[in-house]
Amino acid sequence: MNSYKKIVYVLFVTFLLLSVAGCVQSENTTMNKSHAIDQVAGQNTNISYGQSDMAIQKDMTVSLVNDAVELMGEKGELAFDKFRENGSKWFHNDTYLSIWTLEGKRVVYAPNTSIEGVDVSALKDYDGNPIGEYFIDTAMSEEGEGWVSYQWPKPDESAPALKYTFVKRTSIGDQAYIVTSSFYVDDYVYTNSLEDIEYFSRFNSVSLGNVLHPSKVDRDLGVNYSIAHVIIRPGASIGDHAMKNPEVHFVLAGKGIFYIEDVLFELSEGQMVLVPANAKQQIVNSGDLALEFLSIDQPAWAQENEETLD
Repeated sequence: MNSYKKIVYVLFVTFLLLSVAGCVQSENTTMNKSHAIDQVAGQNTNISYGQSDMAIQKDMTVSLVNDAVELMGEKGELAFDKFRENGSKWFHNDTYLSIWTLEGKRVVYAPNTSIEGVDVSALKDYDGNPIGEYFIDTAMSEEGEGWVSYQWPKPDESAPALKYTFVKRTSIGDQAYIVTSSFYVDDYVYTNSLEDIEYFSRFNSVSLGNVLHPSKVDRDLGVNYSIAHVIIRPGASIGDHAMKNPEVHFVLAGKGIFYIEDVLFELSEGQMVLVPANAKQQIVNSGDLALEFLSIDQPAWAQENEETLD
């Protein structure tokens, strides 16, 4: 099974588990597929439910840009010095403004004023996408504003991360400007992939890797369940054991035989099995290829909740 399908299965099973627990909230979004631009109009929608941290950050980012546009309308280019003041509303921690002319010349960049005055219209992201063009296209659109997403390393890091930037067009006299502010999405939404996780061995010829485990990351995920990717090689098995908590197994690839309290279940791709708490279970790879499945525990898997049976 290819990586794309595996990731889809991960998302599906996570959604399934959370739906059962009543923990899923959804947000309808519309993305412009041509170059990852989400055109939006204005702000200030009335929301009757609690907002997520990322929704709050989006609102704050838009508000900062709108406030900057208002100040530029009052003070003209004199506002630029305000935007460069470290520790101010405009520039603190990872929050700052980047202001360009509509032709692509950067005129304000508080984190590094030495690169102001540079033509960045040809700027590309980590994947080679022309984000300079995206910013300008968004500013020149009928709405005159919108969101642009792209891959960009965080400060002092080399690996790319998803960055989300709000872009708005304004002007001072005859000079048009693009005002932007950004945040990194993974500060608010945790992601992982099968290609990035580390595996360890258990039960002989069995590999396990944590797709999600709240104790394995350096941030509070606000969840108490875990998802493990399990690979059983042909002819191998996971011996009799029991979990104090219920456990969900979702098969990604391969075939196997699953015993629950010595009752036989045949496993195949796309099948899900919910194992009751304290039930004896054993899994055998009965096929010629690796048997792969996701194992979901709530609460998160812990050694003290597992008992090996003779």
